[in-house]
Amino acid sequence: MSTPEPPHIVHTPPSATARYAVVFGIGLVVGIFALVVVLRALESRRGWQDHYPTALMQLYQAHMAGLESDASAGRCAAADALPHLRALRVLSDDLAPAFPDLRDHRRFAEHADTARRALDAALAAPPGDCASLRTTIAVIGETCSGCHRDLR
Repeated sequence: MSTPEPPHIVHTPPSATARYAVVFGIGLVVGIFALVVVLRALESRRGWQDHYPTALMQLYQAHMAGLESDASAGRCAAADALPHLRALRVLSDDLAPAFPDLRDHRRFAEHADTARRALDAALAAPPGDCASLRTTIAVIGETCSGCHRDLR
């Protein structure tokens, strides 16, 4: 008995379109990888001075959100608000160093002083109920909005 001969398989070479698609796909992957490497290298060259303004504003937002959360949850005692108000007051002292390009800008200095005065007033007479806490939040928020409106 003889074994049957396997059928003859004809291999066709890949088309030019398929080759181009593979090369394009590889180039795309390599390009994306190179872009990520370059962007990370550029980001790593940034120092704390570059992150300072953004970090300060994020901390401001976090403490304002904490005050708003306390007001929404009905935690309106002075003991709940004071930690956020103190932190905001300390952060307000860093406005000029965080934005050195605006340090000599008259409107920026006015807004920073207004924010500090509003926080000093809130610390001198801490809000004791939800209505006064909401008023304090609105006053502080308006000082922030005024600066952002004028200087952005």
